[in-house]
Amino acid sequence: MTTAYRPSPALRLAGAASGAYRSVFAGSRLAPLLSRPKPVRRTGFELDLSIRDIRAEAEDVVSVTLADPHGRRLPAWVPGAHLDVVLPSGRQRQYSLCGDVTDRAVYRIAVRRIRDGHGGSAEVHDGLRVGDALRVRGPRNAFPLIDAASYLFIAGGIGITPILPMVRECHRRGRPWRLVYLGRTRASMPFLAELGEFGGAVDLRPDTETGPPRIAELLSLADPGAAVYLCGPPPLADGARGLLTEADPSASLHTERFSPLPVAGGEPFRLRLARSGLTVDVAADETALAAVRRALPGVAYSCRQGFCGTCRTRVLSGEVEHRDRTLTESEREDSVLLCVSRAASPTLTLDL
Repeated sequence: MTTAYRPSPALRLAGAASGAYRSVFAGSRLAPLLSRPKPVRRTGFELDLSIRDIRAEAEDVVSVTLADPHGRRLPAWVPGAHLDVVLPSGRQRQYSLCGDVTDRAVYRIAVRRIRDGHGGSAEVHDGLRVGDALRVRGPRNAFPLIDAASYLFIAGGIGITPILPMVRECHRRGRPWRLVYLGRTRASMPFLAELGEFGGAVDLRPDTETGPPRIAELLSLADPGAAVYLCGPPPLADGARGLLTEADPSASLHTERFSPLPVAGGEPFRLRLARSGLTVDVAADETALAAVRRALPGVAYSCRQGFCGTCRTRVLSGEVEHRDRTLTESEREDSVLLCVSRAASPTLTLDL
């Protein structure tokens, strides 16, 4: 059984360059990005698109280009935005937009095959064909590009996908920037040809040529007061914030994760699933979503980090320890995001 997708007011405003996101940049030097025509609104930012192109970009990486089947312009977006993609199997996955923000005809995403994953990447690689229809939600942005005097971008592997549009925009606008692009081998690193257009500001560092990355060394490349954007596997970001703060308190670090953070400070509790008549125990180090899906594998989810709202579920009784970044205070009165929030009472009863 799946729960209905009901975007919160915050997410309804988070489509390309609208509402609260617009206010972040008002009056900044990036404000011209927000003067482009607003997209045609479609209910809940749900779009039915068709696959225009599928292309191999590197070892185990394909890009998928999406377009409106009727040729209409797509909603605008800004660097760092992503799409929630509903695959034909019903799986929902999030993929960063990695195309050009000025091209309103298409969206482009890129997906690396994960050999020991949960099947989403394999479905993209093996199951999708040009002409297939896909439903997407978005664009939304949980990784916004702030206004700064200069930028240091650090991308690890498929982490280049949200970083590429940021680099392109800074290059287009003449903003000082540098990109350090990490990967196992050159053959495994997508979009090298596109990055070649930006010249010497791109620093390629495949492990086979430069050895494993040392995050302290990479952070030292940032100019004083720079905005540092880092996207890659969790080990790349571990400890980066403390290192940067020690080296340059005026700098800021911005990260995006591919996977959820481990549960911190959790206590065990019990869930009663009212409609199915089941009871499940949630361990101190697991999420309510993981526990529920042991009993009800069809429960929908996407980000697993508390901002997309896909796993929102109605609470019938019990107290919730809310850890999300999405629900309003009124929504928290009777709802929970299973992927991050926990019980503040021994038992929660859910409408599942």
